[in-house]
Amino acid sequence: MTPFLLFAFVLAYFLVLLTVAWYTGRNSNNDSFFIGNRNSNWILVAFGMIGTSLSGVTFVSVPGAVAKDSFSYFQITLGYLIGYVVIAYVLLPLYYRLQLTSIYNFLSARLGIISYKTGASFFILSRTLGATARLYLVVKILQDAILENLGIPFWVTTFIILAMIILYTYQGGVKTIVWTDTLQTTCMLAGLIICVVFILNTMHLTIPQSIVSMGEKGYTKIFFTNPFGKSFYIKQIFAGAFISITMTGMDQEMMQKNISVKKLGNSQKNVMAMAIVMLFVILLFLFLGGLLYLFAGQQHLLANGDKLFPAIALHYMPPFVGVIFIIALISALFPSADGAITALTSSFCIDILAMNRQENWSEEKKKTTRHIVHLSFALLFLLFVMIYKWVDNPSMISVILKVATYTYGPLLGLFAFSILTKRSVSDKFVPLICIASPIICYILDSFQKQLFGTFEIGLELLIINGLLTFIGLLVISKRLI
Repeated sequence: MTPFLLFAFVLAYFLVLLTVAWYTGRNSNNDSFFIGNRNSNWILVAFGMIGTSLSGVTFVSVPGAVAKDSFSYFQITLGYLIGYVVIAYVLLPLYYRLQLTSIYNFLSARLGIISYKTGASFFILSRTLGATARLYLVVKILQDAILENLGIPFWVTTFIILAMIILYTYQGGVKTIVWTDTLQTTCMLAGLIICVVFILNTMHLTIPQSIVSMGEKGYTKIFFTNPFGKSFYIKQIFAGAFISITMTGMDQEMMQKNISVKKLGNSQKNVMAMAIVMLFVILLFLFLGGLLYLFAGQQHLLANGDKLFPAIALHYMPPFVGVIFIIALISALFPSADGAITALTSSFCIDILAMNRQENWSEEKKKTTRHIVHLSFALLFLLFVMIYKWVDNPSMISVILKVATYTYGPLLGLFAFSILTKRSVSDKFVPLICIASPIICYILDSFQKQLFGTFEIGLELLIINGLLTFIGLLVISKRLI
């Protein structure tokens, strides 16, 4: 299939998104943009959040890592389930009781304005780094598959994708994203299932036969029992729990969709429904990864890692499957990027600029400010994607999880301290604590062989980071009167 025809399918898909955005964004205001007028359908939110949680990185990197890590990623997914229970029954009741637009307002009421802005700043940093890493991977695949052959430079490809996202989120915000994410999640999961079925049929394998073949290659191992290794199952499950608590429950992007649901009970059903579906979806992605490596071995294909799935889908499958792969990949891209830019805009306007508290600002001035911030984050995304292109790491999922251990740790410490203790802090010292904790973690991670010998620190670095922040806050705290 020619690059022009593939590009035509991409444009057609985008026009569908734009139509949905136009329909849902009519008569929108700032309340629609930030929290969807607190009237979102919980079933749509739950289904759409699957696409947001997975992203293009899951679509490509999780299957690509099977040869190296087997099915060990499922250990982390089991931890996610524990974390989602905490989100549903600890964090969401808190957010609903306080009627929050930004979840970081909780830190303001509990610890102080500087703590509040520190938490929001760490979210902005975390989400910017994570979302641009996801965006880079998909743009790179689109560039290699389509736009490179049309003579379009990488930075122009990135600019076009961001312009598309801006066009359909510019007006409606969360109100629009709830619907577009639902459409995109449907396309992504349909693409995943079609690719699995096609490879099984091509290799003349049943599901049990394919599992046996994967097992012979060592791909299906889930639980790793070496307590000193990075993949030790207890460490991975605990790390997964805290990753979901921080990257979902303490993340404005994910929570603004949840709190856009009118009733707490429905929002809780949303989170738990998503958690259960995620278990099966991740397992299917891992199963796909095993199939891809079996197929690559049969075809003597040398591609691996993030390059494996695109190479097989675009060069070894019929054209219609290649089109499905591209559409599914874009469907995985947009929910992670559109929600991120919208959430970052919301957090910056509400938390940093304190727009909701500017009583002398007219509604028009607030809207203009929001638009400027929205466009500014799109340009910032362009800059970071170009930085990731320069770094060019072969497995972006490892990069994203690693970044999360450093940037979400302080948020974990701040929220844990605020919820679990009845102490106040010297607010002006909170930023120093939150900056010092990731620095100490970086030193521990860099010199872990000298410090711990054969014991390897993995994703539990996030827990260590949060604990260091918690201890630091205790040091600068006193009991509330």
